[in-house]
Amino acid sequence: MGTWSKEALRRIAEADDLHISPFREDGVTYGTPTWIWSVVVGDSLYVRAYYGHNSRWYQAAVRQRAGRITVAGMTKEVSFEPIAGQMDDLIDDAYRAKYKGSPYLNSMISTQARSATVKVAPRETNV
Repeated sequence: MGTWSKEALRRIAEADDLHISPFREDGVTYGTPTWIWSVVVGDSLYVRAYYGHNSRWYQAAVRQRAGRITVAGMTKEVSFEPIAGQMDDLIDDAYRAKYKGSPYLNSMISTQARSATVKVAPRETNV
């Protein structure tokens, strides 16, 4: 997995427009862009599936391990890595800080969503 530049992470952290498009089964065609919440913790980007393991984008991301995101005016080729439990509390705190006051926050820090957390990293080296 690649690493994000500080500037790219700053822009992503400030944005609320991340769309995720894991590859389809053919490994070439991008799936339909899905708007999701994202958070930055340390030097990494994380996303969660609102509907947990039943989310179609999550299932595709776990199967294909790659795709594309569009956020803050950037389009990036990325890889996906499921994260199970390792960072949940820190990621919860980041969601609380970024999305405080949202009626959907509790769902995004629920056991269901926590179980479907994905680390997103750039696939190219020049980010």
